[in-house]
Amino acid sequence: MSRICEVTGKAGLVGNMVSHSNRKKLMKQLPNLQTKRFYIAEEDRWVSLRVSNAGLRTINKRGILAVARELGI
Repeated sequence: MSRICEVTGKAGLVGNMVSHSNRKKLMKQLPNLQTKRFYIAEEDRWVSLRVSNAGLRTINKRGILAVARELGI
């Protein structure tokens, strides 16, 4: 399963970690993904989504039904 938020589309980044002595090594910055279950009362069913914290805030702001319709779930 890929590490991509299903709501916002956020994925990881790759960059250099630079030490004080200026040595560089590759590092990954991964999104804060959580697997959450949401209840859609209008359709009387549960939906499981892998969302980032920003995606969770979007769902809280706009509502799960609006986000689910936009995603085609």
